[in-house]
Amino acid sequence: MIYLQYLLQIVAGLGILNVWLLRFSQGTEYRGGKASSMNEEFVSYGLPPVAVYIVGFLKIVSAIGLITGIFLPTLVAPSAILLAALMIGALGMHLKIKDPFKKSIPALTMLTLCVAILLLAY
Repeated sequence: MIYLQYLLQIVAGLGILNVWLLRFSQGTEYRGGKASSMNEEFVSYGLPPVAVYIVGFLKIVSAIGLITGIFLPTLVAPSAILLAALMIGALGMHLKIKDPFKKSIPALTMLTLCVAILLLAY
């Protein structure tokens, strides 16, 4: 079971790093509203520009924590809880602007991964 947990930690961590470091300025069909970049997405949610960087920092730290947690298990729970909380916030933002359900799938998937990681870890 520990290997399944590690796999989920790697998938979740790399998934977040991909979105926030490699695809930050790229459009996807999952961006909120009609946004074509992360900055535009946060504007769609009615959040101040600084929120992009605060949320991004927290997501990158939690992703690194999940991956590093393979070697330092004490990082797993705080990283998974933080990321889960951020995903609940993301789901709330999609609901706020009445996005179609499809746009919430990545956040819902990441929330599910975080819950599974916590259940496997404890």
